[in-house]
Amino acid sequence: MTIQQTTIRLGFVPAKRGSFNAKLAADMRQKTIAALEAAGIEVVVPSPEETSFGCVENREEAERCAELFRRRQVQGIVIGAVNFGDEQAAAWVVRQAKLDVPVLIFGCQEDRLLTRDMPRRDAFCGLLSIGESLRQIGARYSVGQRPICFPGDPSFGEDLDWFVRVCRVVNGIRTARYGQIGARPDAFWTCRFDEKQLQRLGPTTVVLDLSEAIAGATAIKDSDAEVAAIIRGTQQYADTATVPQVSLLRSAKLELFLRRWQKANGLDALAVQCWTSIQHNYGVCSCTAMSRLGDEGIPCACEADILGAMSMHACMLASGSPAALADWNNLHNEDEELANVWHCGVFPASFARSRPKISPHEIMVASGMPYDKVIGVVELVAKPCPLTLCRITQDPGGAWKAVVVHGRFEDNPAETSGGYGWCRIGNLQRLYRDVLLRHFPHHVALTESHVGNAIWEALGNYLGMEVYHATQETPGLYTPKLPL
Repeated sequence: MTIQQTTIRLGFVPAKRGSFNAKLAADMRQKTIAALEAAGIEVVVPSPEETSFGCVENREEAERCAELFRRRQVQGIVIGAVNFGDEQAAAWVVRQAKLDVPVLIFGCQEDRLLTRDMPRRDAFCGLLSIGESLRQIGARYSVGQRPICFPGDPSFGEDLDWFVRVCRVVNGIRTARYGQIGARPDAFWTCRFDEKQLQRLGPTTVVLDLSEAIAGATAIKDSDAEVAAIIRGTQQYADTATVPQVSLLRSAKLELFLRRWQKANGLDALAVQCWTSIQHNYGVCSCTAMSRLGDEGIPCACEADILGAMSMHACMLASGSPAALADWNNLHNEDEELANVWHCGVFPASFARSRPKISPHEIMVASGMPYDKVIGVVELVAKPCPLTLCRITQDPGGAWKAVVVHGRFEDNPAETSGGYGWCRIGNLQRLYRDVLLRHFPHHVALTESHVGNAIWEALGNYLGMEVYHATQETPGLYTPKLPL
């Protein structure tokens, strides 16, 4: 399932040096614009009327380009050395735009083997100078898998896809608003976080007491047309054959309250106190509502886990598909690279191998809670698919770190309750050792594609986190491409 995302807007700096061939530069400018547009990107670039050949080669043109990027509020900047490229002008655009967005640099390949009399670009030499100038002004930048290429090369298209995902994660998290409904479970210190440090990173936490959510849901009239629509949607979403009408009604009213509160506060993700107060005081599990919202692109974390919600948000922004939150859980008894990735029943239905079923919460029933108050978990087994798992957390001093893993859901006859999948992860024992020794909590976010490289770049390069993965040889070493 794909989450609808707005078209991303990137500024393009065709970096040109006057002593090199202008016709070659103009040609590469046009081909780069075509490649960007073919990737579905909205391109913001100076026109030939605004700068010489529509390129940037001096301070005056750089100021003009920076003002254009600032006015159009670009979400990332691509600097292309279309010939040698003027490093000061390229760096000045980034500095004067003052947008603090991701920057991708690349250089254009020579058209053919060099001869004495042919016009040449010397783009790699110029790209080195551009990178050094960006470093000197303190600007972070990204480099693709082939720093020197033709814009029409497939590798450049792949780099653009990667960079767009990086931009979505960086911009999305820096401006995020996360709704926290209720307190974390007292027993779960792992859901603690430093709200002030989170605000410094970018995201704002909007807090609501669980009693207000329960009162708000209760106050919604049973006859509300939107409640009826949600009940119909839920019956299509999952098998509700054994669900009492009163439980469907409670779940729908809770979902409607969450939708209205999310919209009123412009929230990107939610973290909900999902047990046991809501069951005692309202009479339904919140899982169905959270699952349905997650499938629509509003990640919902269990147990008021705000950093879990942020991890889900990062996964969703990178993949463009729904994210779930799970427990790192049981190892398979016969296969030490196979883990049960599980939670009570809040996975989006798009993860499911077959139609999900809404059921009572078996753990709560076993603990003695009334059966009729604990209905609402979405039981499913995940379908085989590639998977990226990510967890963002803080060390005791408040510094940010993350673990990023590629895996794959696969079919397996072993069964349990709730929502789960059997996930194959290479070097799993080493990963488990790492998450223990590097102090990562029990929740991990996941999404159905391999986008670890984009998350790694966004969190590690631009958001300043220490990022780890299971096959990393040097702890804390930043590498732009995960060997997964």
